[in-house]
Amino acid sequence: METALANDVTKGRVPAGGPSFALALGGGGARGLSHIHIIETLDELGIKPTVIAGSSIGALMGAGFAAGISGKDIHAHARAILGSRTEVASRLWKARPGNFAEMMEGGFRVGQFNAERIISAFLPAGVPRTFEELKIPLRVTATDYFRHELAVLESGALAEALAASAAIPAVFRPVERGGRTLIDGGIYNPVPFDLVEGKADILIAIDVVGAPNDTGGKPPTSIELMFGASQLMMQSIIAMKLEHGRPDILIRPAVSRFRVLDFMKIDAILAETEAIREELKRAIDAAVADFEKARA
Repeated sequence: METALANDVTKGRVPAGGPSFALALGGGGARGLSHIHIIETLDELGIKPTVIAGSSIGALMGAGFAAGISGKDIHAHARAILGSRTEVASRLWKARPGNFAEMMEGGFRVGQFNAERIISAFLPAGVPRTFEELKIPLRVTATDYFRHELAVLESGALAEALAASAAIPAVFRPVERGGRTLIDGGIYNPVPFDLVEGKADILIAIDVVGAPNDTGGKPPTSIELMFGASQLMMQSIIAMKLEHGRPDILIRPAVSRFRVLDFMKIDAILAETEAIREELKRAIDAAVADFEKARA
C-alpha cells in the first residue's frame, strides 16, 4: 500500500482515501506570489485542504483557494493585472476615496492607503463577501495593535479581514474591526501553521518571508532597513515556533532578492521559484509514505 500511494502521488494524484491536508500560507508581500506555484501543484495532485490558514499575502492567496478558484485561474488573474502597469493604475484609481470626507476619515495620513479598498479592487470576482461562503474553512491572522496580541479572523466580512492581515505599517492604515485596531498579521504570526495544527493528517506550511538581501556594497536605504528589520523579526518568530513544533512539510522558496512591494516583478518571482513545484511533490510523496507506514 505504501509504495502504491507514493507512486500515485508521483504520477500526479493523491489517491482517494489517502491522508487529509491542512495548508498554511505565510506573509511576505510580493514574495508571496510564489504561493501560486503551491496552489497549482496541489490542484495537479488533486489535493483540497480541509482547512487553510493565511497571513498577509498568504491570506489573500488562501482566500482565493478557499473560494474554490483554481490555481490556474489565480495565476491568470494575477498575471493579467500585475503584468500590466495600465491595469494596476486603473484598479488603484478605482480604489481612490469617493470624496474628500472619505479621504479624511480617521485623519489625514501621508502614505497610508485604505487597504480594504485596494484589496477589494484586486481580488478575483469569485472571492465571496464573507468567510461563511467559502468552500474551505479559512483562518486569517492579524495583529491587534492596542491589545498587543494575535487576532485570528474566521467569520464575517472577508475583504475587511484580508485587509487587516495585509495592513503593512507605513503603507496601509490600520483596519478597525469589532472595536479592535488591526495591522499586518505577519508581525505576530508570519507562517500560521500552528492555527491548523492537528486539523489534518499532513500539515503543509509555506514560508515566504525571506531575508534582507545584499545590496552590493551600497548602504541600505531607510525603506530597505525598515522592511529588512521586519524580515529579521519575523524569521526570529518562525524559528522560535519551529522549536516547539514543526509542520510535516515546510517549503521556503528562494525569494530573498525580491522586496515586499515588488508585485510588478511577478514574472521574475514565478520564474525564480518554479522549483518549489517539484520540491512540494517530493515532500508530499514522502509524507504520504510516512503516513501509510504509521497507519499500517
